[in-house]
Amino acid sequence: MNNKLPIYLNNAATSFPKPNILGKEIAEHISEIPRHPGRIGSADMVNKLQLCRKAIARLININNPNQIVLCKNATEGLNIVIHGLKLQKSDTVITSSLEHNSVLRPLFLIRKTKKFKLVILPCNTEGRIIKEDWQRVLDQYKPKVVIMNHASNVTGAVNDISFLFKQAKQKHCITVLDTSQTLGLIDVDVNNLFADIIVFTGHKYLLGPTGTGGVYINKNIDIQPVFVGGTGIKSDLLEMPPEMPVKLEPGTPNIALFAGLIKTINWQKENPVNLEKFLSLTNRLSEKLSENGMNTIKVKGERTGIVSFFSKKWSVDEIGYILNKNYNIICRTGLHCAPLIHKYLKTYPKGTVRFSLSRFTTEEEINLVVEAMKAFQ
Repeated sequence: MNNKLPIYLNNAATSFPKPNILGKEIAEHISEIPRHPGRIGSADMVNKLQLCRKAIARLININNPNQIVLCKNATEGLNIVIHGLKLQKSDTVITSSLEHNSVLRPLFLIRKTKKFKLVILPCNTEGRIIKEDWQRVLDQYKPKVVIMNHASNVTGAVNDISFLFKQAKQKHCITVLDTSQTLGLIDVDVNNLFADIIVFTGHKYLLGPTGTGGVYINKNIDIQPVFVGGTGIKSDLLEMPPEMPVKLEPGTPNIALFAGLIKTINWQKENPVNLEKFLSLTNRLSEKLSENGMNTIKVKGERTGIVSFFSKKWSVDEIGYILNKNYNIICRTGLHCAPLIHKYLKTYPKGTVRFSLSRFTTEEEINLVVEAMKAFQ
C-alpha cells in the first residue's frame, strides 16, 4: 500500500498545507519595489509590519503592539530574550526538562561565562511539570527568571501555566513562555497566563511561512539588545535607539513573509479550528496505536495534536523510514530537539516516533495511518 498523496503528520515541526492566500501574498510583495521600513516613501511597508504586530497583539490580548518584536523564528526570539536578560552570577533561572534546545542551549552557553544557577525541573510521564512541587521549588531557589513551554513538542501535553506563573509572579519572578506549540491552536492570553514574555513562531499553528516569529515583552521588563546595527531611524546614534520595538530589531525585516503571516492569522480568524474534531482524531489515533501494540505516551487532559510512541520490535528510525517509503506517511523520529524529557519518558536515547496532526488532517488519513501501522505489530 502506497498512498497516492502524502499523509503529512509533522505539523509540530512546521504546518502543512498552508492557506492558498499565503503564497499569493508573498509573491505580490516580492514583486514590489523594495523599500526599507525606516526610510522615506515606505509608509506601506511600515504599515505591514505594524499590522502584523496588531494581529499578534489581538491574539494574545495585549494593548500595545509596539511591545512585540518581530524576528525570524522562536529560536531567535528565545535567544534575544535569554541573552538580553543579562543574567549574573547571583541569579537563579528555573526551566524544565520539557524544553526544546532553543531554550536549553542558550542557557547552557551563557551559564559558562555568567555562572548563574540553573535549575531544571523534572516532569511526569505525560510530559508535564509536577505542580505539587512548584511552591517548594520557588521558595527554595527564589529564581529571577522562570522559562517554560506551554506544551511539550514531544508528548503534546499542555502545562497549567496559569497556575505555575501566577505563583511565580507572586515571588516577583520574570516569567517567559514558549508558545511555539500552542499559539494558533489553543488560547494564549497574556493576562490569564501571567506571562511577562511570550515567544512565538509563525510557521506552525499560525499557518504562516517559515522565517517568521516574534516576542512579546512586558513594558516593565528590560531586554538589552543582542543584535545591533542599522535601523533606518536615529542613525546619528552609535547605540541602538531605546524605543521598542526598534531597540531589538536591527536590519531589514522580511516584509513579504510578515505580510503573509498577517493573511494566515486573518484566515484563521475567519476559519476557526474545530478543536473538538481535531482532538478527537488525536485521541483516536493514540488509542488505535496502543491497540496495535505500540508503546504510546499517554496524555490525559489538555493536549495538542501530538501522538508519540515507540515499539519494542522496531526502532523508531525503521518505523519512520518504512512509513515514508512504503506508505507515503511523513512523520518525525528521534529526540525532537528536546533531549531531557526522554529520560523521564524512558525513551532516551533513541526517542519516539511522533505523529502531529493539523486542522486539515482527515478521518480518512487517520484510518490509513492506523492500517499502515499494522505492519509493525
